[in-house]
Amino acid sequence: MNIVSQIIVGFIAFIHLYILWLEMFAWTTRARKVFKTIPADQFEKTKVMAANQGLYNGFLAFGLIWSLFISDAIWSTNVALFFLGCVLVAGLYGAFTVSKRIFYVQSVPAILGILSLINY
Repeated sequence: MNIVSQIIVGFIAFIHLYILWLEMFAWTTRARKVFKTIPADQFEKTKVMAANQGLYNGFLAFGLIWSLFISDAIWSTNVALFFLGCVLVAGLYGAFTVSKRIFYVQSVPAILGILSLINY
């Protein structure tokens, strides 16, 4: 995996670690400022659901991080492509069902990562 791909994959992993933190540990505090479209009274009610979503974002992040530590270039690329594909699908689903902003936060970086790996 080339350095550009590694940077993109690392950046996407960071985004998902941040989302994990927001959804699992800061849902009723900091997340209120990030997810402004959710009514304030819903944060406490949806705390467990958000933590579950955060866990899934963690799996995406750790899969991407794992791909950066695999020494075999083909295996590393394939693992990264799998997890980037998962991020892309999650972002597309979120864009269609929740907010178009999710497309730009998740899907666009995933597309860039996939393109950087395919052109490697």
